[in-house]
Amino acid sequence: MTTNNDQILINQITEGDTNAFAILVDRYKELVFTLALRMLKHREEAEEVSQDTFIKAYKSLSKFKGDSKFSTWIYKVAYNTCLDRIKKNKRKYNEVAIDEYTEHQVKTIDNALENMVATERKQAIQDCLYLLPSEESFLITLYYFEDQSLDEIAKVVGLTANNVKVKLFRSRKKLTAILKERLEPEIIEHYERERR
Repeated sequence: MTTNNDQILINQITEGDTNAFAILVDRYKELVFTLALRMLKHREEAEEVSQDTFIKAYKSLSKFKGDSKFSTWIYKVAYNTCLDRIKKNKRKYNEVAIDEYTEHQVKTIDNALENMVATERKQAIQDCLYLLPSEESFLITLYYFEDQSLDEIAKVVGLTANNVKVKLFRSRKKLTAILKERLEPEIIEHYERERR
């Protein structure tokens, strides 16, 4: 399932070519860092965890079987490394209460987002993602920003695809609550300015 290009590099690395590993690191470093940042919410720690992820990946590359994409495998290593760091630091992250939102309210938020400029919308969502608990931010990032399937995410986090689907649903509800809280004042302010 690993792309041929990745598999060629992996074969070169296991035969002792460390330069080939530099290419793999370069290919996945931004994705690993983004996922670590989503979970840890601290830039320096995310950088450290990213480095640790690649060190662990290098040391255990011979265990990679190629039955999944290399990206899925490296995400799993990153995820577990983040969990280890969170346990080590025993930090408490922001929790958002799940309020019941009607479908209409969710659509209203979606419509408000559609009216924002694309870059502003993306930045607003990125900012709000940081307010979600680590695992939920991680799952949303994999699914919506990295286009990973439910099965691929399930392999990364060690759950069934159905559990991932349920967690994604709950995470979206929390994100909707955060977006509503954050964006509604901006939207009201925008319409008041337009009426003047």
